[in-house]
Amino acid sequence: MTMNENWLDEIKWTADGLVPAIAQDAQDGAILMVAWMNREALELTARNGRAVYWSRSRKKLWHKGEESGHEQVVKEIRLDCDNDVIMLQVEQRGGIACHTGRRSCFFQRLEVDHWVSVEPVLKDPDAIYKKG
Repeated sequence: MTMNENWLDEIKWTADGLVPAIAQDAQDGAILMVAWMNREALELTARNGRAVYWSRSRKKLWHKGEESGHEQVVKEIRLDCDNDVIMLQVEQRGGIACHTGRRSCFFQRLEVDHWVSVEPVLKDPDAIYKKG
């Protein structure tokens, strides 16, 4: 079965061919992370039901969980009203979305004039990302 890819043409891609993507926990609505997708990443995500992003630093596709095992199973894909932001509602495997070992990348809260970490590390990143 092949998917009709015309839906990809409705997205307002940046000059670099990217679109920001918000990963939201499908159960409780928590924002887990924000990343970037190119056309191929979004098409693969829609086809396979697993989140795939574009790594701007590595300049390659990034299959979420490929190193950590913390996959994002996609339950729903939404497009905002301006057609320039994607939201993925996901089941976060392992309960960890952040490379710091936390549930969410948004673990720092502004308190007056400094940032405070307000979410615990669930697993040491060195234990998640095997060096080698």
